[in-house]
Amino acid sequence: MFDWDPRKLKAIEPYQEILEVYLINAKNYVNGYCTKYEPWQLIAWSVLWTLLVVWLHGFIFQPESLFSRAKKKFFRIIRRVPIIGTKIREKFNKTREDIVKNLTFLKVEDEYVKNLPTEGLSTPHILERLKNYSSLENSHWEDGKVSGTVYSDDDKLTELLVKVYGDFSRSNPLHPDVFPGVRKMEAEVVRIVCNLFNGGPESCGCVTSGGTESILMACKAYRDLAYEKGIKYPEIVAPLSVHAAFEKAAHYFGMKLKHVPLNKKMEVDVRAMRRAISGNTAMLVCSVPQFPHGVMDPVPEVAKLAVKYKIPLHVDACLGGFLIVFMQQAGYPLDQLFDFRVKGVTSISADTHKYGYAPKGSSVLMYSSKEYRRYQFFVSPDWQGGIYASPNLSGSRPGGIIAACWATLMHMGENGYVEATRNIIRTARFLKSELEKIKGIFVFGNPQVSVIALGSHDFDIFRLSNLMTAKGWNLNILQFPSSIHICITLLHTRPKVSMLFLKDIRESVTQIMKNPKARTTGLGAIYGMSQTVPDRKMVAELTESFLDSLYSTDPYQGSQKNGSPKPH
Repeated sequence: MFDWDPRKLKAIEPYQEILEVYLINAKNYVNGYCTKYEPWQLIAWSVLWTLLVVWLHGFIFQPESLFSRAKKKFFRIIRRVPIIGTKIREKFNKTREDIVKNLTFLKVEDEYVKNLPTEGLSTPHILERLKNYSSLENSHWEDGKVSGTVYSDDDKLTELLVKVYGDFSRSNPLHPDVFPGVRKMEAEVVRIVCNLFNGGPESCGCVTSGGTESILMACKAYRDLAYEKGIKYPEIVAPLSVHAAFEKAAHYFGMKLKHVPLNKKMEVDVRAMRRAISGNTAMLVCSVPQFPHGVMDPVPEVAKLAVKYKIPLHVDACLGGFLIVFMQQAGYPLDQLFDFRVKGVTSISADTHKYGYAPKGSSVLMYSSKEYRRYQFFVSPDWQGGIYASPNLSGSRPGGIIAACWATLMHMGENGYVEATRNIIRTARFLKSELEKIKGIFVFGNPQVSVIALGSHDFDIFRLSNLMTAKGWNLNILQFPSSIHICITLLHTRPKVSMLFLKDIRESVTQIMKNPKARTTGLGAIYGMSQTVPDRKMVAELTESFLDSLYSTDPYQGSQKNGSPKPH
């Protein structure tokens, strides 16, 4: 049935005889196989083998690796084993109780409103009750002891924003024909920010509800662009330190996130990023700076990869965007470019509600060209309610936030931002230099902006976090590697605050070094434990318990589940 002539092969001479023997044997085998089975059997076997190959391909090549899925399956089986599973469940419940206990922000006696009042309350009554809610705050951010979170201490700006939001509280950009003023302000905010990041005349963007939505929209745009290029399984190639919103985007939009390791400076390893690029790569990512350690990724080097392989590059400047654009004028020039001046940078996200000092709920996503932004838009041309179109995730949006963002930019002005940046960077550089002198701790990488991350080779760094919490500080706890960081804001630029921070750090480290191997307790112990759990699904379940507790209106819910009586 089949016939090959080995003599027609243009093989290398030493292997000619071996190839001839091999092909003759293959010919005999196939001819024998074909005469042994009926044609319909051959067709059936061919179909079955094809289906098997297709199934295996789908099983192996998924956004989540085969190893990761196998590991999850293994731990699910282990947790079903009667004796082992029972012990795991007991430990799990105990840890969940500890998490809820350590992260419960309200007192047991606090009451919840569960039903509407029969008659609406008067304005004085409502305001009085709101004072009670305001008094529930555990951390007094006004004292400057909170990392990040609240970025401005300008009371005049707050008064202005309250007035502006009230005036535009009824507006909705979904209806630009009804509220053309809000549309105009949004367009102006985008253009102002594009110019700050040296966007050309073709640069464009939109206002979003925050950094997460800006990141989601960039990923959605590049996913759809990848689809158009014929990429069926788009991948995001990003540093290990990149914001978790990229993982959320991958989860939401059916993409795969390929994490690239960091070098000793805590910057993305550019060589490793090059190796991670494949035919499925939809976008590359850099952070300026990244959230955990405040380190700037080498945008120009990564941009060269983007240009070479014709892949979009997104620069995440959500955290420090409104600092880095003013650092040159503030007297603290950066040693690299990071914006649209770098060939290959196709999009940038920057939060106006952080160091832009606008109200929470505003960020700007920029593109180098409208050709990229159009993939972000959603249009439904056939809806019975009419042609529906929206630029980002939301349909209706609060026009008051856009108006307040615009008002903030006008209130601050260029000189105001430069002065704020100067104060913050000066404080951050001072704290970094002093922290590096404290024996027992070290600063990760070379942070150039506003975030300083601390670690220790001598003790569990979470012990330092616990002691600082006891002194009233609220620092960010990080993992892989274990570390804590402080994000400097205008509130920390007060000399008394920065000096108090150093004093408390020194005292805490001195206390710890008296017994550096002591056991960590409280929230620090929970974080330390979570890093050692190989079943990350279990860690996710514990975290979900915390999220559940945020929506509970029963302060005794945790104890009731375990049969404990309510305290009297």
